[in-house]
Amino acid sequence: MTAGQYIEPMPLQRPTGARALLPTQCAVCRGWSRSRVCDGCVQRHAPPLPRCTVCAIATPAGTAVCGACLHTPPPYARSIAAVDYGFPWSDLVSAFKSRAALDLAPALAGLLAAAVQSAGDTVRPSLVLPVPLASERLAERGMNQAWELARRIAGPLGLETTPRMLRRLIDTAHLADLPRAQRAARIRGAFGIAPGQAHRLQGRRVALVDDVMTTGATAAEAARVLLSAGASEVHVWVLARTPAPS
Repeated sequence: MTAGQYIEPMPLQRPTGARALLPTQCAVCRGWSRSRVCDGCVQRHAPPLPRCTVCAIATPAGTAVCGACLHTPPPYARSIAAVDYGFPWSDLVSAFKSRAALDLAPALAGLLAAAVQSAGDTVRPSLVLPVPLASERLAERGMNQAWELARRIAGPLGLETTPRMLRRLIDTAHLADLPRAQRAARIRGAFGIAPGQAHRLQGRRVALVDDVMTTGATAAEAARVLLSAGASEVHVWVLARTPAPS
């Protein structure tokens, strides 16, 4: 695929043909459904929430940008999240990435793609990149959950994507339990651009896809690398956003 190549939009993640006639069990309520997450559970557990347009944290109605982003803007310009990280999504994300439950990928990617479309952005990124895993972690899991989401989103939205342009140079395991400042220090220098790929970033708006955003430290470091390599702007698209501490 060449830079800027247009892909004809495809329907979002619904079974087609004979597969559309086969029932499956909803991973949440265990009822029979055509999708691994039924429409009833999506309506019940994924209600639309007002979110900060910069970091996607849930905000009071009418608040476009949260106080933290107004005070210290991150290097990424826009974030979209489909759901808050909590029941039942935390369990599904854990199964998806820790147990390689790829049967969940179409439903989870469909949630994120729907959130991107609902955001109604008049100018959308033209290039979709997954947050990469270090080679050791990739070998351990057998797949990169961010790529499994990104590739299922890019096609239906008519966007270019590739799994190898942004690389993980350092394995920064066990970030989840660290405070924000320590996360940022640990992740510094963790990403780089693959040799010979920087020209494909020049002047382009990029969407960075991941499964969960917690403090935004990983997205911020990846965004800095992409901007330094020539991207004009970075957006962050995540399936789930960790809520702010109450």
